[in-house]
Amino acid sequence: MSAKSATARAQGKPVLGRFPLSLRALGYTAVAALGLLYIAPFVIQLATGFKTDPDAATHPLGLLPTTPTTAAYQRLFGLSQAGDGVPFLRWLGNSAFVAVVVTAGRVLFDSMAGYALARLRFRGRTVLFGFILAVMAVPGVALLIPRFLVLNSFGLFDTYTGMILPLMVDAAGIFIMKQFFESIPREVEEAARVDGADVLRTFWSIVLPMARPALLTLTILSFQGSWNEFTHFLVATQSSQYETLTTGLARLVSGGLGGGTQYPLKLAAALLATLPVAALFFCFQRYFVQGANAGAVKE
Repeated sequence: MSAKSATARAQGKPVLGRFPLSLRALGYTAVAALGLLYIAPFVIQLATGFKTDPDAATHPLGLLPTTPTTAAYQRLFGLSQAGDGVPFLRWLGNSAFVAVVVTAGRVLFDSMAGYALARLRFRGRTVLFGFILAVMAVPGVALLIPRFLVLNSFGLFDTYTGMILPLMVDAAGIFIMKQFFESIPREVEEAARVDGADVLRTFWSIVLPMARPALLTLTILSFQGSWNEFTHFLVATQSSQYETLTTGLARLVSGGLGGGTQYPLKLAAALLATLPVAALFFCFQRYFVQGANAGAVKE
């Protein structure tokens, strides 16, 4: 056994050299096969977007279009000469607007609520946190009818306010921020109070900058959740002018925007709807992992 392997074994680290080369090759092959299996639907989706409708129906799993065409993307962006365009840009604008506003609201309000539950001592704090955990346990579909009734009673149905306001605070986000704030040493806040900072100044200027990993995690989850939200928009809106990518794609898939299979158009729209969230995750995945693990570590 080499000195390097002995040191790794003494530290409790796995030693790859102790496995036979054939076994390691088999493991790498299995991992590569699983990776290819995972990305295969996305590759098929990308290829189908450049097919014609007959080609997509005849060769649904083909990775090379028989006659490549950008007709599906031309329809999505209103460049088709046939006048059969799809209001994809309106869906995209509505989704982007709602997702940005909801994400900003969740980051602000969830972090404030999480800090209050983690650090402030007030009557009913434990009961309130129990209610938040209970909300996380309730399936969202069970609240659809009550949510519609509330929005309709307050005159918020079929408005941007009705689409955004119920999503501004998230129980899971509050839980994440509370757990992270509890991992921050109290000595930091005590030193700030000695210097004359009040609770709000301590939170905004001292604690919140230290919570950058958790804030980035919450930002990614909030943007992803609001971008992919479907059931809430289904009961909160009725007019086509408020359609988002999820509700618009649902109408497209159900045949509400033309006849035929339209596989290239549907898969091209789904691919474009996936790209913003995928790009956001890949850009900040390192911070996402840090934030997900930080709350589990207590000083």
